[in-house]
Amino acid sequence: MDHPYYPLGVSIPNYLPNDLPLSRSLPIFGTLIGSIVGPAYLLAGSGSGSRRRVRPIDRFAASWFALCGFLHIAFEGYYILHRTSISSKNTLFAQLWKEYTLSDSRYLTSDIFTVCVETITVFAWGPLSLITVLGICTNHPSRHVFQIVVCVAHLYGVALYYATNWAEQRFHGVSYSRPEFLYFWIYYVGFNAPLIGG
Repeated sequence: MDHPYYPLGVSIPNYLPNDLPLSRSLPIFGTLIGSIVGPAYLLAGSGSGSRRRVRPIDRFAASWFALCGFLHIAFEGYYILHRTSISSKNTLFAQLWKEYTLSDSRYLTSDIFTVCVETITVFAWGPLSLITVLGICTNHPSRHVFQIVVCVAHLYGVALYYATNWAEQRFHGVSYSRPEFLYFWIYYVGFNAPLIGG
């Protein structure tokens, strides 16, 4: 069956087009994200019963690491569990993965690098992100160490993610991303670049 992924002709077994328009799936996903980020922001602001003044940057950091924890454990965890069948599913997460994969088809081909880096992300950086949220909310000194570890892991993971894709294109002429602005600059670059900073 035909599919819209690059490189043209890449094998995507049992591909089933999405049946939910992006205009419906994104608000659902956004609401789900809001239900994670919002409480983290409020919890960090509560000071967990202490009388300390909570800095806005701490509230932002708690929200950011809650978002990272959710995306790593739930969304990327879904990928790890269903990577061989996402192309044939139409659950919310499968459809969002098929949409994102227009920017990087390695996710639908079970590319070894992608599977390895996502597995580490799900089992190490996701839980550590949530531990970091707890550390921020309780003002535990270890939060700084956890923040540094997660941030360096994000930086390293994204650098490898970009570098392997770039090397494939540069040395083998293989592009995994559709050329349209939305897929390359918004999805591929834009969705991953924030992880470089945290």
